[in-house]
Amino acid sequence: MPRSRQRELPFRTWGGRRRPKRKAAPSRGVPHLARPLHDRRHPVHVTLRAVRRLPSLRRQAIFELVVKALPKTSRSWFRVLHFSVQADHVHLLVEADDRVSLARGVAGACIRMARAINRLVGRRGKIWGDRYHSRALRTPREVRNGIVYVLMNWKKHVLGATGFDLCSSAWWFDGWALPPSSGPPGARPVEMPRTWLLRMGWKRHGPIRMNERPRASLALAP
Repeated sequence: MPRSRQRELPFRTWGGRRRPKRKAAPSRGVPHLARPLHDRRHPVHVTLRAVRRLPSLRRQAIFELVVKALPKTSRSWFRVLHFSVQADHVHLLVEADDRVSLARGVAGACIRMARAINRLVGRRGKIWGDRYHSRALRTPREVRNGIVYVLMNWKKHVLGATGFDLCSSAWWFDGWALPPSSGPPGARPVEMPRTWLLRMGWKRHGPIRMNERPRASLALAP
């Protein structure tokens, strides 16, 4: 007898055909990795990036709140030495005793600035869009480049910018080749340096001139 052909039964699935999984887009922010150990002898360049759809942080009312908040964050174990405020981010040069002190100090600065800005613009929620980016400056040359990068940062963002940035600590910096003709616009909002690199070391490479610009290789924030 001819062998009867076995009838195939359809295999039932639920929910229809599944779409192929999308590959997750690579993160553009700061990777969530453990922070490296910090040597108290090395100043640190910190970058804070604001969330979108905020007013410019360089608006006078907002900038004044930021400047008032920074001195309140300094402690014996964490100090803000230099800063500049750009439209959507803030650069800081800080000193800290260790990794925990650095993290606590930056977190305190972020919280104080965020509360002040939210109060002014009448909103709630986070101000900073990602983890802060940090880079330790280990040599006199790196520290000098870091100071130029912070104090002259507006030349990257403001077309035709010249002179001192009013939204920075340039007025209180004593390392200019040609200092400002007028005195600082108010009380000193930053601390005096304690590390050798920020007090003396960077000066091995000469005072900072007004025509210098931030080096592209020091673009620390993604």
